[in-house]
Amino acid sequence: MTMLTTGLTLFGVAMLAGGINAVAGGGSFLTFPALLLTGMPGIAANATNNTAMWLGTAASAHGYREELRQTSAVNLRLVLSSGLGSIIGALLVLWTPEVAFNNAVPFLLLAATLLFILGPLLSRRHGAQPDVMILPRWAMPAQFFLGIYGGYFGAGVGIATLALLGQIGFTRIHQMNGLKTLLTSCMNGIAVIPFAIAGAIVWHWALVMCGGAVIGGYIGARLARKASPRVIRSIVIVVAVGMTAYFFWKTYFQASPG
Repeated sequence: MTMLTTGLTLFGVAMLAGGINAVAGGGSFLTFPALLLTGMPGIAANATNNTAMWLGTAASAHGYREELRQTSAVNLRLVLSSGLGSIIGALLVLWTPEVAFNNAVPFLLLAATLLFILGPLLSRRHGAQPDVMILPRWAMPAQFFLGIYGGYFGAGVGIATLALLGQIGFTRIHQMNGLKTLLTSCMNGIAVIPFAIAGAIVWHWALVMCGGAVIGGYIGARLARKASPRVIRSIVIVVAVGMTAYFFWKTYFQASPG
């Protein structure tokens, strides 16, 4: 593909992913494989995708200002746990040899797919949410380890965050979405620092995809009340399973040329 064709394709994929994220989550199942299919090395694709999605998510977080004020009693502690875990995860991926990361990609996609499928089941809670949330002792360590995953790979981390918030005791979906957006934005944003220092980000594609993600997220948010999250989730699951199967085949079963 030419640079123009590649740019238009990545912009369109990111716009679609931004819309999907606004309705149901799982946009990275489109953007990360799209970067890999351009021939970009795995770690660079991971860092570039992380950066593009961070800028898009950060823009979306602004729309949850009221909900985040309602959860202010726990925001800072969960943000600190997420940020610390994320920077460790980002350093771990930079220390991972390229070949090892490429071989791990199918398993990372599989883990993210399972998180996406099982997330709603794990987040189900019974009982009403108290007006003032008190974090259980295990919440910050759990968010820390989730931050490590978010910094290392990140696909599916939004769904996993919703599941964790459900286990903590949140039941008000708008507050959960607001806090999820804040925490994933923090994870992605903190990870950008070591990625940028290491020169792992392909900035021109990250910015192109960011533009698409922001536009798609805005449109998706406007259409979210009309779109069926269940239908969108089903489509994302089909795509995620297909991409996971493709990268298992490409990595482990495709015959080497010659």
